Amino acid sequence: MLDVLEGLVRQYGQGAVVENKEVPNEHNEGIIQDVTQGILGGLTKQANAQGGLGSLLGLFTGGGASQSQGVNGLMSNPMVQMIAKNVISNIMQKYGLSNNAASGIIGNILPSVLGGLISKTNDPNDNSVDLGGLMGTLSGGKTNGIDFGSIMGQASNALADGKLDMNDLLNLASGGGSKPNAGGGGLGDLLGGLGGLFGKK
Repeated sequence: MLDVLEGLVRQYGQGAVVENKEVPNEHNEGIIQDVTQGILGGLTKQANAQGGLGSLLGLFTGGGASQSQGVNGLMSNPMVQMIAKNVISNIMQKYGLSNNAASGIIGNILPSVLGGLISKTNDPNDNSVDLGGLMGTLSGGKTNGIDFGSIMGQASNALADGKLDMNDLLNLASGGGSKPNAGGGGLGDLLGGLGGLFGKK
């Protein structure tokens, strides 16, 4: 997954970093690496926060702004905004970039990289990364054994009546083909974040 992420950062960083006159050439590689690690770190932190898995599922299954507003709509997602803020601050301090330069780099790279990762995750013909593997990596293995495809399918069925209630959650927990880990977290965190996944109206 790290290779896929770094490949996307390099792809979209060509114009935003390498060909950017505000970025000295000697900093190109360092910025690419730091942006990659910043995105990975931000997603990992979210995956390990209470209810964070549900928010990540919402992002990677095309929910929220990413679905209605396209790639640029990702920047309105609070999780993405937090990642952007942290990475901007880091590259400003480390490479002496202005706020405008750092914000421009991240504003160009971050939504495109996340959009590419979302696209790859949802493309059945692209086996470079899948939802289960992605969640497993970001959660440090806490979600291993959880069948996210089954859960997402059942969640869609649970929302057929337009709402997600406790009975739906209990059905998902007991019949999703997944087992909560003995160490806690995992499915409990996932279900804790489902409210954010399906939108609070």
